[in-house]
Amino acid sequence: MKSHTAYLTFNTHRKREYVLITPRVAAEVAKSGVAEGMVLVSAMHITAGVWVNDAETGLLEDIDAWLEHLAPFNPDYHHHRTGESNGDAHLKSLLVHHEVILPITKGQLDLGPWQQVYYAEFDGQRPKRVIVKVMGE
Repeated sequence: MKSHTAYLTFNTHRKREYVLITPRVAAEVAKSGVAEGMVLVSAMHITAGVWVNDAETGLLEDIDAWLEHLAPFNPDYHHHRTGESNGDAHLKSLLVHHEVILPITKGQLDLGPWQQVYYAEFDGQRPKRVIVKVMGE
């Protein structure tokens, strides 16, 4: 079995931002030489996430509004008693989860017609990492 590991670094311009990373993940799959296998894409921070969905602006706005509705910024979170102010970012991360596993077929990401991979940042404006771990034959 082959494996390949890469780290993508993001330093977003806004506290909450969604970054299309499909081309970068696909590039790592290509570098790996794996023809049949899987790729794990995982945010390495507890206030970030990774998801697969459509790359459509209106949908991104809907997802952002949905996340803010379910986990709004609130100065009264218990977490803030520790001196932090990002309780909502932790909750948003739980909602979208921190990783996805994607299939590799014939040396390429095997995604559906509208599927794209996104890095979701909920407490940004500083360097954060995503691990891309390709495994297979």
